[in-house]
Amino acid sequence: MKKIILLLVLITSFSSCKKDVKKPIIVPKKVKPKPVYKFGYKIDDYKVIQDTIRRGESFGAILDRHHVGYPKISKITTSIKDVFDVRRLRTGKPYVILSSKDSLEEAKVFIYKDNLINATVIDFKDSIIDAHTYVQPIKTVEKIVEGEIHSNLSNAMDSLHLSANLTYAVADIYAWTLDFYKLQKGDTFKLIFEEKYIKDSLFAGYGEIKSAIFNHKGQDLYAFKYMSDSIKGISEYYDENGNMLRSQFLKSPIKFQYRISSRYNLRRRIAYYGNKIRPHKGTDFAAKIGTPILATASGTVSESARRGGNGNYVKIKHNSTYSTQYLHMKKRKVKKGDYVKQGDVIGWVGMTGNTGGPHVCYRFWKHGKQVDPFKEKLPSAEPLKKSLKPQYLEFIKPLKYQLENKVLPVKEPEVIEKIAQN
Repeated sequence: MKKIILLLVLITSFSSCKKDVKKPIIVPKKVKPKPVYKFGYKIDDYKVIQDTIRRGESFGAILDRHHVGYPKISKITTSIKDVFDVRRLRTGKPYVILSSKDSLEEAKVFIYKDNLINATVIDFKDSIIDAHTYVQPIKTVEKIVEGEIHSNLSNAMDSLHLSANLTYAVADIYAWTLDFYKLQKGDTFKLIFEEKYIKDSLFAGYGEIKSAIFNHKGQDLYAFKYMSDSIKGISEYYDENGNMLRSQFLKSPIKFQYRISSRYNLRRRIAYYGNKIRPHKGTDFAAKIGTPILATASGTVSESARRGGNGNYVKIKHNSTYSTQYLHMKKRKVKKGDYVKQGDVIGWVGMTGNTGGPHVCYRFWKHGKQVDPFKEKLPSAEPLKKSLKPQYLEFIKPLKYQLENKVLPVKEPEVIEKIAQN
């Protein structure tokens, strides 16, 4: 009996000893973090300082604050003047300084963020000074939306949570074919456009509008962007028949937020002047004070002055036949002799001169005589070359199908072409 008890004690002891044996601790190997690169630089090698341009602050003042001497600052500004003018720094714009990690913390690289996508990088860490543009990697996503007019285009685009930039782009496309003042409730539109993203999530703005359709008074107005000159890289918008949407003159000197308060009328009677006939040789576009006024066609400024009932005005000579004039401006942006392109801002709506409310009086001259531009057959822009038309009509087939059926673009356009043909 004693032997049995002793044997049990030994077995128990041996068992408990086995349980006490400690397993070896495995220490995981430290994974070396991957180096982080921004703007083409290994960030861990520098002290990174982020700030914004302050009011009245210069490029030299910023570098001086970060321990760069003025002789070197002068050398930097001289070396990069053909690439980047340091005087163009704008208050509130963000910038990044990459400084040394030693006790001096001297700036080595200055990065000026032009926008979310582009930055100007000025590298002066070595004897060779370099300035170049850095472009953030972006992802482009194509979107399709449709909307309906209830009051105006701006409100319709707002209801789709689309920004004013895209609204202005649509207005530019249809500026020659649509009078936005005459849009009707129930008019509809569809757009296929690009959105840009940084790191797949940070919205960086819109790309191009690839195609659009505006249904106005039951009529479909198509717009397809097409590169008609691959050598010069020129793209224009054309309709479904290959007619260019752009013409020589815009329909209005104001983008789209206006109303026509008075038309060209040689028999107009005005109560203020005893109901006498006072010819009105212009078209009044009423808009808020400060609304930009656009040149309706390219040309040279022949007059820019303030005079009598005209108030602040600008006159542009477009060619030997046509001139346009813009009256009652709050302020003029151009001076005599300036060359302006179609759509350039030449001033802002005001109430200078003889006027009862804020508007721009738009006057149109043909062979030195004032005429009504809305009753003139005005010249169009250059049409699509006949040799390109068959290629163009093939190009727009998938785009037209996408608009009509509200489907997003696919990687193989020929698939859509086959569908469109069936």
